[in-house]
Amino acid sequence: MPQEDLTVSPPEWLRAVGDARDRGYTFFDWLSAVDESDRADDPGLDVVCHLIDPRPTPERDQRTLLMRTRVPLGESLHSLTGIFAGAAWHERETHEMFGQHFDGFADGTGLGLRPLLLPDGFEGTPLRKSFVLASRATRPWPGGKEPGEGHSAKSPSRRRVSAPGVPGPEWGQS
Repeated sequence: MPQEDLTVSPPEWLRAVGDARDRGYTFFDWLSAVDESDRADDPGLDVVCHLIDPRPTPERDQRTLLMRTRVPLGESLHSLTGIFAGAAWHERETHEMFGQHFDGFADGTGLGLRPLLLPDGFEGTPLRKSFVLASRATRPWPGGKEPGEGHSAKSPSRRRVSAPGVPGPEWGQS
């Protein structure tokens, strides 16, 4: 199954997805984000959308398109709900888990972007790299031992490495 990859700028996002639908990519598969906030050259969230052209041809069953855009942190992206109504659930999840706002979001309820998966009162964006996992702050990481642990002689040349999501020693102190 051939896949096309397309990267567009945030202002081109809505038009590019609409153009893809007009070219036959009429099946909206999924939308999510990738946190690239730690990149030195171009930090932000990569919003990624997967579309499918379901029309079979003698050469292939279907074509797929992976479209992405890098949204600078704190900026909005236009909602795809006007093109694909099924994008509403995915945009709500991406908003809740990554903090990405979608302008023009409309799912027919008039309630806007609202929690989808997390319990009432939950604060934070758990799929962002900056999110501190409370369970890792309250108990030791059960993974493999850190370099130098469990040996009688510790190597001064190796720095201690923490697993992702483990808060620094200053976390939680008042």
